[in-house]
Amino acid sequence: MTGVPALTLFEKIWDAHLVRRLDDGRDLIFVDRHVLQETTSAVAFENLKRAGRGVRRPELTLATQDHIVSTAPGRDEATNPGGRELLALMRANAYRHRIRHFGVDDPRQGIVHVIAPELGLAQPGCVLACGDSHTSTVGGLGALGIGVGTSEVEHVLATQTLALSRPKPIRVRFQGRIPPGLVAKDLILRAIGALGVAGGRGSAVEYAGSAVEALPVEGRLTLCNMSIELGARLGFVAPDEKTFDYLRGREFAPRGPAFDAAMAAWRSLHSDPGAAFVRDVAIECDRLAPQVTWGTTPEDVAGVDDRIPDPASYGDAGRREAAAKALRYMELAPGVPLEGLPIDIAFIGSCTNGRLSDLQAAAAVVRGRKVAPRVRALVVPGSMAVKREAEALGLHEIFRDAGFEWRDAGCSMCVSINEDVAPPGSRCIATSNRNFENRQGPGSRTHLASPATVAAAALAGRIVDIRKEARA
Repeated sequence: MTGVPALTLFEKIWDAHLVRRLDDGRDLIFVDRHVLQETTSAVAFENLKRAGRGVRRPELTLATQDHIVSTAPGRDEATNPGGRELLALMRANAYRHRIRHFGVDDPRQGIVHVIAPELGLAQPGCVLACGDSHTSTVGGLGALGIGVGTSEVEHVLATQTLALSRPKPIRVRFQGRIPPGLVAKDLILRAIGALGVAGGRGSAVEYAGSAVEALPVEGRLTLCNMSIELGARLGFVAPDEKTFDYLRGREFAPRGPAFDAAMAAWRSLHSDPGAAFVRDVAIECDRLAPQVTWGTTPEDVAGVDDRIPDPASYGDAGRREAAAKALRYMELAPGVPLEGLPIDIAFIGSCTNGRLSDLQAAAAVVRGRKVAPRVRALVVPGSMAVKREAEALGLHEIFRDAGFEWRDAGCSMCVSINEDVAPPGSRCIATSNRNFENRQGPGSRTHLASPATVAAAALAGRIVDIRKEARA
């Protein structure tokens, strides 16, 4: 119809949740779902108590224990003594405010960004908030996942709204076909390397293009997960038939005729032809190599068959200084090949790559082989549901036979605030999302990569090119 503006998907969802424009220029938006984790909720609940406020919509809130929990098989709330108080507080606060709580004894427990999609809490067109930056993960279902701080957790609990500056819509199009052996993790690392960790600052990133359309839903969740490492406020993919098939039958998804009605509405969730993006970037995938980071940000990334760059090659002085500092911390030198770097630890898990398809990809590499001597290798499913599904397929036996530790669900070594810590000076290759100094333990050094690349490195004891492994 003439005169109707063309809108981006972000604008459609945001405007549908807009309560009002505030005097300071921020937008007050309604939050459909609020998910809590233990490290950012305790203070929020205490502040509510001091102010004499309750939880506005407890039925729209869910709590899970994931960050501080031990991942040792058979763990309980006391297994990690450092997390005992926060875990107990979350359980007590959830009970007091009639909030559904998935503790370590609940079969639905898991990393917040893994269980939100797998339980159908996140749905196309919804706004989901959580006190954790990687809430953007749920954008893989066509939702707006917004990570918030403790004060904002309190605000959502009290009002079921958020006051936010409106992000600017940008689009990243992954064009061409994804080469064999490569996955969503390689795509998003390539994008961060090309655009920088500030490339999406203040923005809502829509991922599109033929390569994204070809990704399974779990790959799209991985893609959106690392939008934060791109500097973005959130990231998402327009929902399609794959999305609907993924959600059908999930515990908190609509059922029967309600699902059909929801699906009819979800089909309108796409950017209109001619919609305006502040920035529109194309990334070619056809010749992409497996990606591995070499420095202390995901921007410090290269193809596994490349050499570590010389900081002097960067035109920007700040980038040169940051790269040189990163190499000093990582104890690496310019010109050294990434392929062949020895590793001490291999970690498969996290909200980025702890889903069943990630474990299947790693197991396909591991089957019938052994972890290299002196390498600690561990697999931490993203949820207890993922663990059960993997065990039903026999994946745990593949990993254990190879010498991997098979653990319970949690954030584990990605945050290193439990017993899963990399020792000082160790070199770890991980499927997680961050590699800054000390991330996986004081003085530890982290290389980020895909599940298959991490699995292959665990077997070889060094970083390897999985394309060569496939040909061997």
